[in-house]
Parts: sequence; structure tokens; C-alpha cells
Amino acid sequence: MNAIVTKLREIADLGGPVVMILIGVSVITLAVVLFKLWQFSTAGVGRHKALVQAVAAYDAGDRTRARADLERSTSYLVPVIDMGLSHATSDLSRLQAEAESRFARLESGFRFLDSVAQLAPLLGLFGTVLGMIEAFQSLQAAGSQVDPSLLAGGIWVALLTTAVGLAVAMPTSMILSWFEARMDAERVTTDRAIATLLNPQGKEVQLNPATANGLFRA
Repeated sequence: MNAIVTKLREIADLGGPVVMILIGVSVITLAVVLFKLWQFSTAGVGRHKALVQAVAAYDAGDRTRARADLERSTSYLVPVIDMGLSHATSDLSRLQAEAESRFARLESGFRFLDSVAQLAPLLGLFGTVLGMIEAFQSLQAAGSQVDPSLLAGGIWVALLTTAVGLAVAMPTSMILSWFEARMDAERVTTDRAIATLLNPQGKEVQLNPATANGLFRA
């Protein structure tokens, strides 16, 4: 424990408080990323094979097979598809709202990751500016006895904060892009499933005109 505290003090002395802030942000960001990975895994994001089979069976008019396939699915979208299979509602906006409420839970934390990706480089640049100011102040205080190593040392220490900021921002941005791509794929799968449930080829359910018009507008 003492070794860790000593190391943190060395980092604080070298990079200043900005580096310590960035390290703290990186720890929180890592925790958020790990939580999102766990949440995606437990929700079954991307694992919709049984659910897609259920929708396909419903589309073909095989309601019994559709129900059996849906019961095998572990997807978080099962309650939404079940509403369509059981004819609990034929309202497009209602089904989309139910799906969006589940998407919102999975997308919680995205705004924080986006903020880190955008602000970490700026925070690093802010630390660099502060470090450059301090370096030039030291150079001015040296007067006529200027030591080039004094300026060079101050500059590389100042640039350290920018490097740390970029090191935090770049992987965060890449991970966020991956999360968002997964959610875009989830929306495509859900929209297709809902459209199929409301207008199956093996039509056993008749849609009212208002629902059909809403579907085509969407």
C-alpha cells in the first residue's frame, strides 16, 4: 500500500494534478466499460437466433413453432416480441416504445464515455498549457544564466499531460464506437421483427388501417 501511495505521489509531482485527474477518470471509465460488457452479456445482446427463428415461424404462419422458439430465447427482447405473438397489441408505436425502453437501459453510460472521449484530450492540453507556463516562468527566473535543459525538461513534463489525455481518450472512443455499432444492429433486428409481426406473410392477423399506415410511415 505504501508503495502505491509513493508511486502516486511521484506521478503527481511529475505530471501535476491534471495527470492525477486523468488517472482517476481512466479508472472510472474502465469500471463503466466492464459494467457495460457484463450488462450486454447478461441481456443477450447479439444472441437472437431463437428469437429470429420465432419471428420467421410466425411470418410463415406456424404460430405453435413460433411460440416454442420464443420460449427458448434468452434475449432481452423476448417481452417485446411476445406482445406481438400474443396479439397483446398491434400498435407499432407501442411496440417500438417497449423496445426503446430496453435500449435506453443498455445505452446508459454512453454519454459518460462520449464525454471522456471528448474532454480527456482537452484536459491533457490544459495541463500542457499550465506546464508550459511554469516552464517559462522558471526560465525567466533563471535570468541570464539560462540552462537549456531547464526549458527542455519543463516542456517534456508539460507534454506528458497531453499524452495521458490522448491515451485515455483514444481507447474510450473506440470502445464507445463498438458499443454504438452493437446497439445500431440491435435496432435493425428489432425493427425488422416488429414489422414482420405486424404484417406477416402468412396473414392470420388482420391489421387495422391506422396501424398499417403507421408502419409504412416508419
